[in-house]
Formats: sequence, C-alpha cells, structure tokens
Amino acid sequence: MKIIDGKAVAESIKSEIAQKVAQRIKQGKKKPHLAAVLVGNDGASETYVKSKVKNCEKVGFDSTLLHFEESISEEELLKEIKKLNNNSAINGFIVQLPLPKHIDEQKIIQAILPEKDVDGFHPVNVGKMVLEIPSLLPATPYGITLLLKHYNIPTEGKNCVVIGRSHIVGTPMSILMSRNTYPGNATVTLAHSRTKNLKEICRQADILIAAVGKAKLITEDMIKDGAVVIDVGIHRIKDDSKKSGYRLVGDVDFENVAQKCSYITPVPGGVGPMTITALLQNTLTACEMQEK
Repeated sequence: MKIIDGKAVAESIKSEIAQKVAQRIKQGKKKPHLAAVLVGNDGASETYVKSKVKNCEKVGFDSTLLHFEESISEEELLKEIKKLNNNSAINGFIVQLPLPKHIDEQKIIQAILPEKDVDGFHPVNVGKMVLEIPSLLPATPYGITLLLKHYNIPTEGKNCVVIGRSHIVGTPMSILMSRNTYPGNATVTLAHSRTKNLKEICRQADILIAAVGKAKLITEDMIKDGAVVIDVGIHRIKDDSKKSGYRLVGDVDFENVAQKCSYITPVPGGVGPMTITALLQNTLTACEMQEK
C-alpha cells in the first residue's frame, strides 16, 4: 500500500507554476492575478480563502480579496462580479461557496465570464469539459487527475466508481474519468444516495473516488484488494486527546481500508492541497488564454 501524498505533489506543481511565472516576468509579461470574493463570516470559508491568497504569493501571482457583509443583496453582488469581469488586470476569480440563502448561487456562477471562471463551474466550461474541448476544469476533480498522473496510476479500461453526484466533485469527476485521455478511458459508475447494493458496486472498483460527505462511510468490506482509493471527504470528529479537541477524517475508514489498497489518499493531506493547486493552475491557464 502506498499513501498518495497530496501535500508533496501540490508543492511540486506549485514550484513548476512559480518557475513559469518567473519566466513570464523575465519576458515582460504580466503576473497572473487571482481574485476571491467572500460573503459573510463563515470560519471555514475565511480560512480557505486566506489560504488561497497565501498560495498566490508563494507562486508569484497577484491576488485580491473582496470581503462583503452577509447582508449584501444579490443585485449588489452581481454588480461586483460585473466589475471583476470588466477588470482586465484580473485573470480569474472565484466566489466562495456557500453563499447566504437569499442569493441564488447559480445566478452568481453564470454571471462570471467563462474565461475568468477558475473554479470551472460555469455551464460553458462544464459543457466544454463534456465535449473534451480545452477549458478551465472544476478545481477538485482536476486536482485528483493531477494526483493520478503524478503517481502514474493506470486508468484505461479500469472500473472506476465515483460516490457522490455533486456538481462540484462527483459529476465532473465521473466525466473526467470517462474521457478519451489520460487520466481517463475508465469504465465509470456514478453512485449516490439512491444507489442500491452500494457495497457490491464498490467491490468491483479498481479506482474508488469517495465524495459523498459521510464520515467513514467506506469500510474495509467495500474495497477489493489492490484498489486505488481517493477520499475527497473531510469531517471534524470530536477527539479529546487532541489539543484542538477534534481530528479530521474522510469519507473512508482509512485505518482499516488502507491495508487492502494499492494506493490511498489520507485525510488531511491528500486531495485537499490539490484543490488550491488546481485553482492556481487554472489561473495561469486563464492568463495564458487571455493573451492569445
């Protein structure tokens, strides 16, 4: 069993991005510029956005953080997005989800120019992904493909089971794994909360990608020997032995499942670091595309 080290892979890719940015500056080209829009004071979202800004500095990007009160109206937020769309200095931006209930997330996502949509959520980018046209890919699924590629994990002709059908991870992941490319060319099953015989389906998987949002749902008896297991879930579990009072676990019962796998991602330190790395890669790609 080999643990897939998302932190190490992320650092390696960020180092490559930093070299490309340094090269751009030498050639007199602009630094890529990523903006992040944060609405309200959700602790997890604030931490995540600050991490994005910090990582921008690390690779030599410019970054802007726009923080609005939770009470901002949908109309006002749409005006701010229009400003970012029209600002040629900014190559890409994200609107941190979830948004307050009075704001329609889809309306906000669709207001972002597709060429600046570095989260890869706009219907134009999703459509291009389905049609295998070069586009900005959803960050977490893209990050997972970068992990598979780094470890040279074979995907062609493999049975891949994706558990979870969210628009952010599960559905785009299933599309990427079935595309005629590497990583891809797998035979994909998309399972979800209505799936019957989940255990039997999982036991057929050469590659299992768990993005269902239930702590330790995937147990040892659901995994076949030698499977590759990618755990997208992240949950706080009470643990008085820890200074913080909690520990982080994924959708997979790591301790018991790991012994049966050929490769497995830990939580934390697996998929998580790759999401921000994929976002940075998308921003660099957006910058390059906008110059053409």
